[in-house]
Amino acid sequence: MQSTESAIRVLVACAEIDYGAALADFLGYSGYEVERCHDAPGVLRLVSQRTFDILVLDLELDEAADIDLVTFAREQNSATQLILLFDMDRIERAIEGIRQGAHFYLPRTSAPSDVALAVDKSVHSRHLAERVDEYEESVFEQLVGRTEAMGRVVELIRKVAPTDSTVLLLGESGTGKEVLAHAVHRLSRRGKRSFVAINCAALPEALLESEMFGHVKGAFTGAEQDKRGLFEEADGGTLFLDEIGDMSPITQAKLLRVLQNGEMRPVGSSVSLKVDVRVIAATNRDLEEAVARNAFREDLYFRLNMVTIRIPPLRERMDALPALIPHFIHRANQRYGKKVRGMDDHATSLIMHYDFPGNVRELESIVGHAVIMADEDLIRPRDLPEQVCRGGGKRLQLPYHAEAGILTLSEVEERYIREVLARLSGNQSLTAKKLGISRSTLWRKMKEYGIERA
Repeated sequence: MQSTESAIRVLVACAEIDYGAALADFLGYSGYEVERCHDAPGVLRLVSQRTFDILVLDLELDEAADIDLVTFAREQNSATQLILLFDMDRIERAIEGIRQGAHFYLPRTSAPSDVALAVDKSVHSRHLAERVDEYEESVFEQLVGRTEAMGRVVELIRKVAPTDSTVLLLGESGTGKEVLAHAVHRLSRRGKRSFVAINCAALPEALLESEMFGHVKGAFTGAEQDKRGLFEEADGGTLFLDEIGDMSPITQAKLLRVLQNGEMRPVGSSVSLKVDVRVIAATNRDLEEAVARNAFREDLYFRLNMVTIRIPPLRERMDALPALIPHFIHRANQRYGKKVRGMDDHATSLIMHYDFPGNVRELESIVGHAVIMADEDLIRPRDLPEQVCRGGGKRLQLPYHAEAGILTLSEVEERYIREVLARLSGNQSLTAKKLGISRSTLWRKMKEYGIERA
């Protein structure tokens, strides 16, 4: 029985008044907060005015309405779980409703107890999805970091995800554009449908066109049978086009047609197919500059540029490292059968000073290398790749002193702690956070190096 402490709101919309009343009474006895109506105008009015957790919809009302009630309900509140009641001669419409996002469908002759069971299952599914979303959102925020720049990225993702708008992700290679594209998909109404990704720079023009749009038998040499394209595979879901700046002009024109009309034509076919696909594109190129030199279609750029999200490089969101490093260590442990539990302070310090020209992808590679090399349960400086140990990147040059020559690692660490403390006006909490170590570790190192506590 459903607890009335946080009652779930259910709308029962049935053409047969007596059956609807019996079902509403049964659900009410089970602890649900129930409203009911018996015609299409009632559904339109109630759904537009109030928020329901569950909508039990008789498809006979949908047939009598001037608009698609399933689509209308989904557009009003994508979180509402739909349970459809159908006549056997309308089974195709019920199946189509499931494709549109409905949760269950049952015959109109079902006993109220059977419908109530479907409602119970929908509620359980809803609560489980909410817990998963909360967990994924928490992990997502930890992994991308909490800098002001990434806060803006997260805000844009949350705003654009529920819509069907195209999204253009801009950022250097390795910044995690596909991860963010998947986050947009997961948080959208298409989240339970397919997410399909393709790298436009990885395939030659002819093969890319065939992969995206499919082909018919005999379209070209080697086309021995019909092949579904990625747009068909992603129908109802999301297609992620990575490195779209490398797409050829011919394929650009075909992509524009899909975005404008929702129609695509397989290679070698004379018949166009309707598809419902959200497109998210990404590139590390300057598309405005490419448009200016006629290397990228201006009309396609404007179609893709409905919402643009610029992803800052990892060097501008180093606060993400304390969450990313354990995440990648755990992943590498699973992949390589190791049991590394973390990094020692010296290795962490070297990582924090590195510039990461390859961004998050390079960080994962560095951590994977270190996990493989580690002979103990902690990663030491000797386990890190050479470019990290020598301070590769722009942020840290090889330490050198005119009289002493190359500095030792402890001398580098002491000087850096002094510098960070000075820049942060002696604030030890902020200094420890920036260095990626605990306050007790910082205090111990200050004592070791004779650094005065300001």
